[in-house]
Amino acid sequence: MAETPADPRHIVDRQVLEMLVCPLTKTRLTLSGDHKELISIAARLAFPIVQGVPLLSLEEARNVEPEELQTLSRQPH
Repeated sequence: MAETPADPRHIVDRQVLEMLVCPLTKTRLTLSGDHKELISIAARLAFPIVQGVPLLSLEEARNVEPEELQTLSRQPH
C-alpha cells in the first residue's frame, strides 16, 4: 500500500526549523529521519511534530535512547 502524500499544510518549513531551539538547553534541534520529531541531542529529548506543528513542551517530549543519539549525532544538522 502506498503512503498518502503529506498535506502541504502539515509540513514544517526548513527556515522555521532552523530558528527553533530546545526549550531546555536552548541548543539547535535536529529533524528526525521520518520528519515526525525534532531531536535535542544536548537534552536527549525528542519533541513531536503534529500536523506540521512542533510541540516544544517538556511534557510532550520523549527520552531518546543513547544508541539513537549516536546515530543522530553522525547525521548532518
